[in-house]
Amino acid sequence: MAEPPKLRVLMVSDFFFPNFGGVENHIYYLSQCLLKLGHKVVVMTHAYGNRSGVRYMTGGLKVYYVPWRPFVMQTTFPTVYGTLPIVRTILRREKITVVHGHQAFSTLCHEALMHARTMGYKVVFTDHSLYGFADVGSIHMNKVLQFSLADIDQAICVSHTSKENTVLRSGLSPAKVFMIPNAVDTAMFKPVPVRPSTDVITIVVISRLVYRKGADLLVEVIPEVCRLYPNVRFVVGGDGPKHVRLEEMREKHSLQDRVEMLGAVPHSRVRSVLVTGHIFLNSSLTEAFCIAILEAASCGLLTVSTRVGGVPEVLPDDMVVLAEPDPDDMVRAIEKAISILPSINPEEMHNRMKKLYSWQDVAKRTEIVYDRALKCSNRNLLERLSRFLSCGAWAGKLFCMVMILDYLLWLLLQLLQPDEDIEEAPDIRLCHHQGVEVSEGLTKEDKVRNG
Repeated sequence: MAEPPKLRVLMVSDFFFPNFGGVENHIYYLSQCLLKLGHKVVVMTHAYGNRSGVRYMTGGLKVYYVPWRPFVMQTTFPTVYGTLPIVRTILRREKITVVHGHQAFSTLCHEALMHARTMGYKVVFTDHSLYGFADVGSIHMNKVLQFSLADIDQAICVSHTSKENTVLRSGLSPAKVFMIPNAVDTAMFKPVPVRPSTDVITIVVISRLVYRKGADLLVEVIPEVCRLYPNVRFVVGGDGPKHVRLEEMREKHSLQDRVEMLGAVPHSRVRSVLVTGHIFLNSSLTEAFCIAILEAASCGLLTVSTRVGGVPEVLPDDMVVLAEPDPDDMVRAIEKAISILPSINPEEMHNRMKKLYSWQDVAKRTEIVYDRALKCSNRNLLERLSRFLSCGAWAGKLFCMVMILDYLLWLLLQLLQPDEDIEEAPDIRLCHHQGVEVSEGLTKEDKVRNG
């Protein structure tokens, strides 16, 4: 008879498959590794198109696509209390012990953490991005983060720079914040047996074409590099508002034969694009970590990147050339990368990445954070309210009112539908039968990664 799960973890974020990005990959790979360690993991996200309800993914990963539609940039409209009934139902049905929210920009994450704390659950938050302090959007976002993190048990950041940024923005005690980096699936991202010829040097860019990812820098850097090096070509994968600017640049400088625009690239095809190149170019203006750099290095590409955020922490100095987010400095960095390209051994670089980063290590370190969260003492409502009062003269009082109303609504739900009336979901047990993975009537073909 199989042992019961060690922990029952609910991952919550607006960002998950079928959407693609760093947060989505982090949640998926971390969940898969936690499942292998004997924990039960459930993911809660909003509906994507007609994908609503409960789906199963590889390894028995259960995903709740709750019937909330994205409002802007794949985040749901902030309802504050609208998600309380469904969050409570999922927590009770799955017998959750730890709620793990991801990404400061996710409204579903913030609401779930608030409701979970009201109901007495242990909560952990992972911040995947860097935010500023001066512009209006960042000021409001930081105040929301201060409210959301005032009552959490533990927090995780993906780099030391990200940890410093989160502590300053939220006022959270540094002792509660752990640094656990992202990782890469080196089995998926590996170099080709025969390295592409260096007669023509291919520089690969795979990124969302938005301002934050430095798409405007690319518009100035690409023509200058093409002018200096006739044997250099660019492959640009990704889509976004700045796609038009890159197309205009290509037309203006007649670079149609040297700059290939691929459009949006599914994650399953990223490796096949990377292995066609020699150098990976990252032009981000702000970045907490950047998983794309890990994927490129694992495929044996030399990286050229802007020196921003947590990027300098990602790779050893001999595997990356850093530059300031300035067109001239980036061109000089690419020149340096081209000069040292003959000394790069893709297979050796891949083997080093295997030792440096693994999702299994990330999962084991996250386990330690969960254990720390479970050891935190439970606080009553008055003790929790005192934490929110410290968030500001007016904001503190507002936050207290929000939490008191959330507590009263929870008590009302308890009266209308007692916990005993919520049916508990059975735990899925994976077994192997005649080479086919079976899980309570579900074959592996049913549990595909995209649901």
